Amino acid sequence: MKLHSYFRSSASFRVRIALALKQLDYKYVPVHLLQGGGQQFAAAFKAMNPAALVPVLEEDDGTVLTQSLAIIEYLDETRPQPALLPSDAVGRARVRALALAIACEIHPLNNLRVLAYLSQTLGVTAAQRNAWYCHWVETGLATVEAMLAGDPQTGACCHGDTPTLADICLVPQIFNAQRFKARLDHVPTVMRIHQHCLTLPAFAQAVPALQPDAE
Repeated sequence: MKLHSYFRSSASFRVRIALALKQLDYKYVPVHLLQGGGQQFAAAFKAMNPAALVPVLEEDDGTVLTQSLAIIEYLDETRPQPALLPSDAVGRARVRALALAIACEIHPLNNLRVLAYLSQTLGVTAAQRNAWYCHWVETGLATVEAMLAGDPQTGACCHGDTPTLADICLVPQIFNAQRFKARLDHVPTVMRIHQHCLTLPAFAQAVPALQPDAE
């Protein structure tokens, strides 16, 4: 199994956590998103993923998978233990809602290609770009906080005391928020869960600084 990944990519970070939780061995294939105009735009990479995005997971039988949440659910279906989604339909819906609140509502507005478009095409200043980033991250995380705080299903993790797809999405988003110095004091439940997850080996070993291509 190969994971085409970039150490700072939130989406790649998610898949690294899932692989670690399931204790699956894989070869790390770095794809630098900035060097040479972006290695993700190379013809060989775009043949695997026309969207030119990481991560890409290659199975040993030649199966190629893209999109982090699709990859994680595939791993959960093909390697069921430990489960990354609850056993009940309502619980699965809650976890998916939390995950999608991050992966679909926060992350796309602040992805590298969006920030690059703001700077390079629209000509916004660095301060304006960072203000854009912080606005959407801070308001998006406030929504996640409201979904978590006071809900009896929230435990040490987003849903109970066992990591799920929701935690897998939450932790990388906080790493990015901290990198851009976004305000986080308004999301105490989010931060409590983030800090707890980082005490778990699977999350700790997946952090950007420990990846082979870390700078």
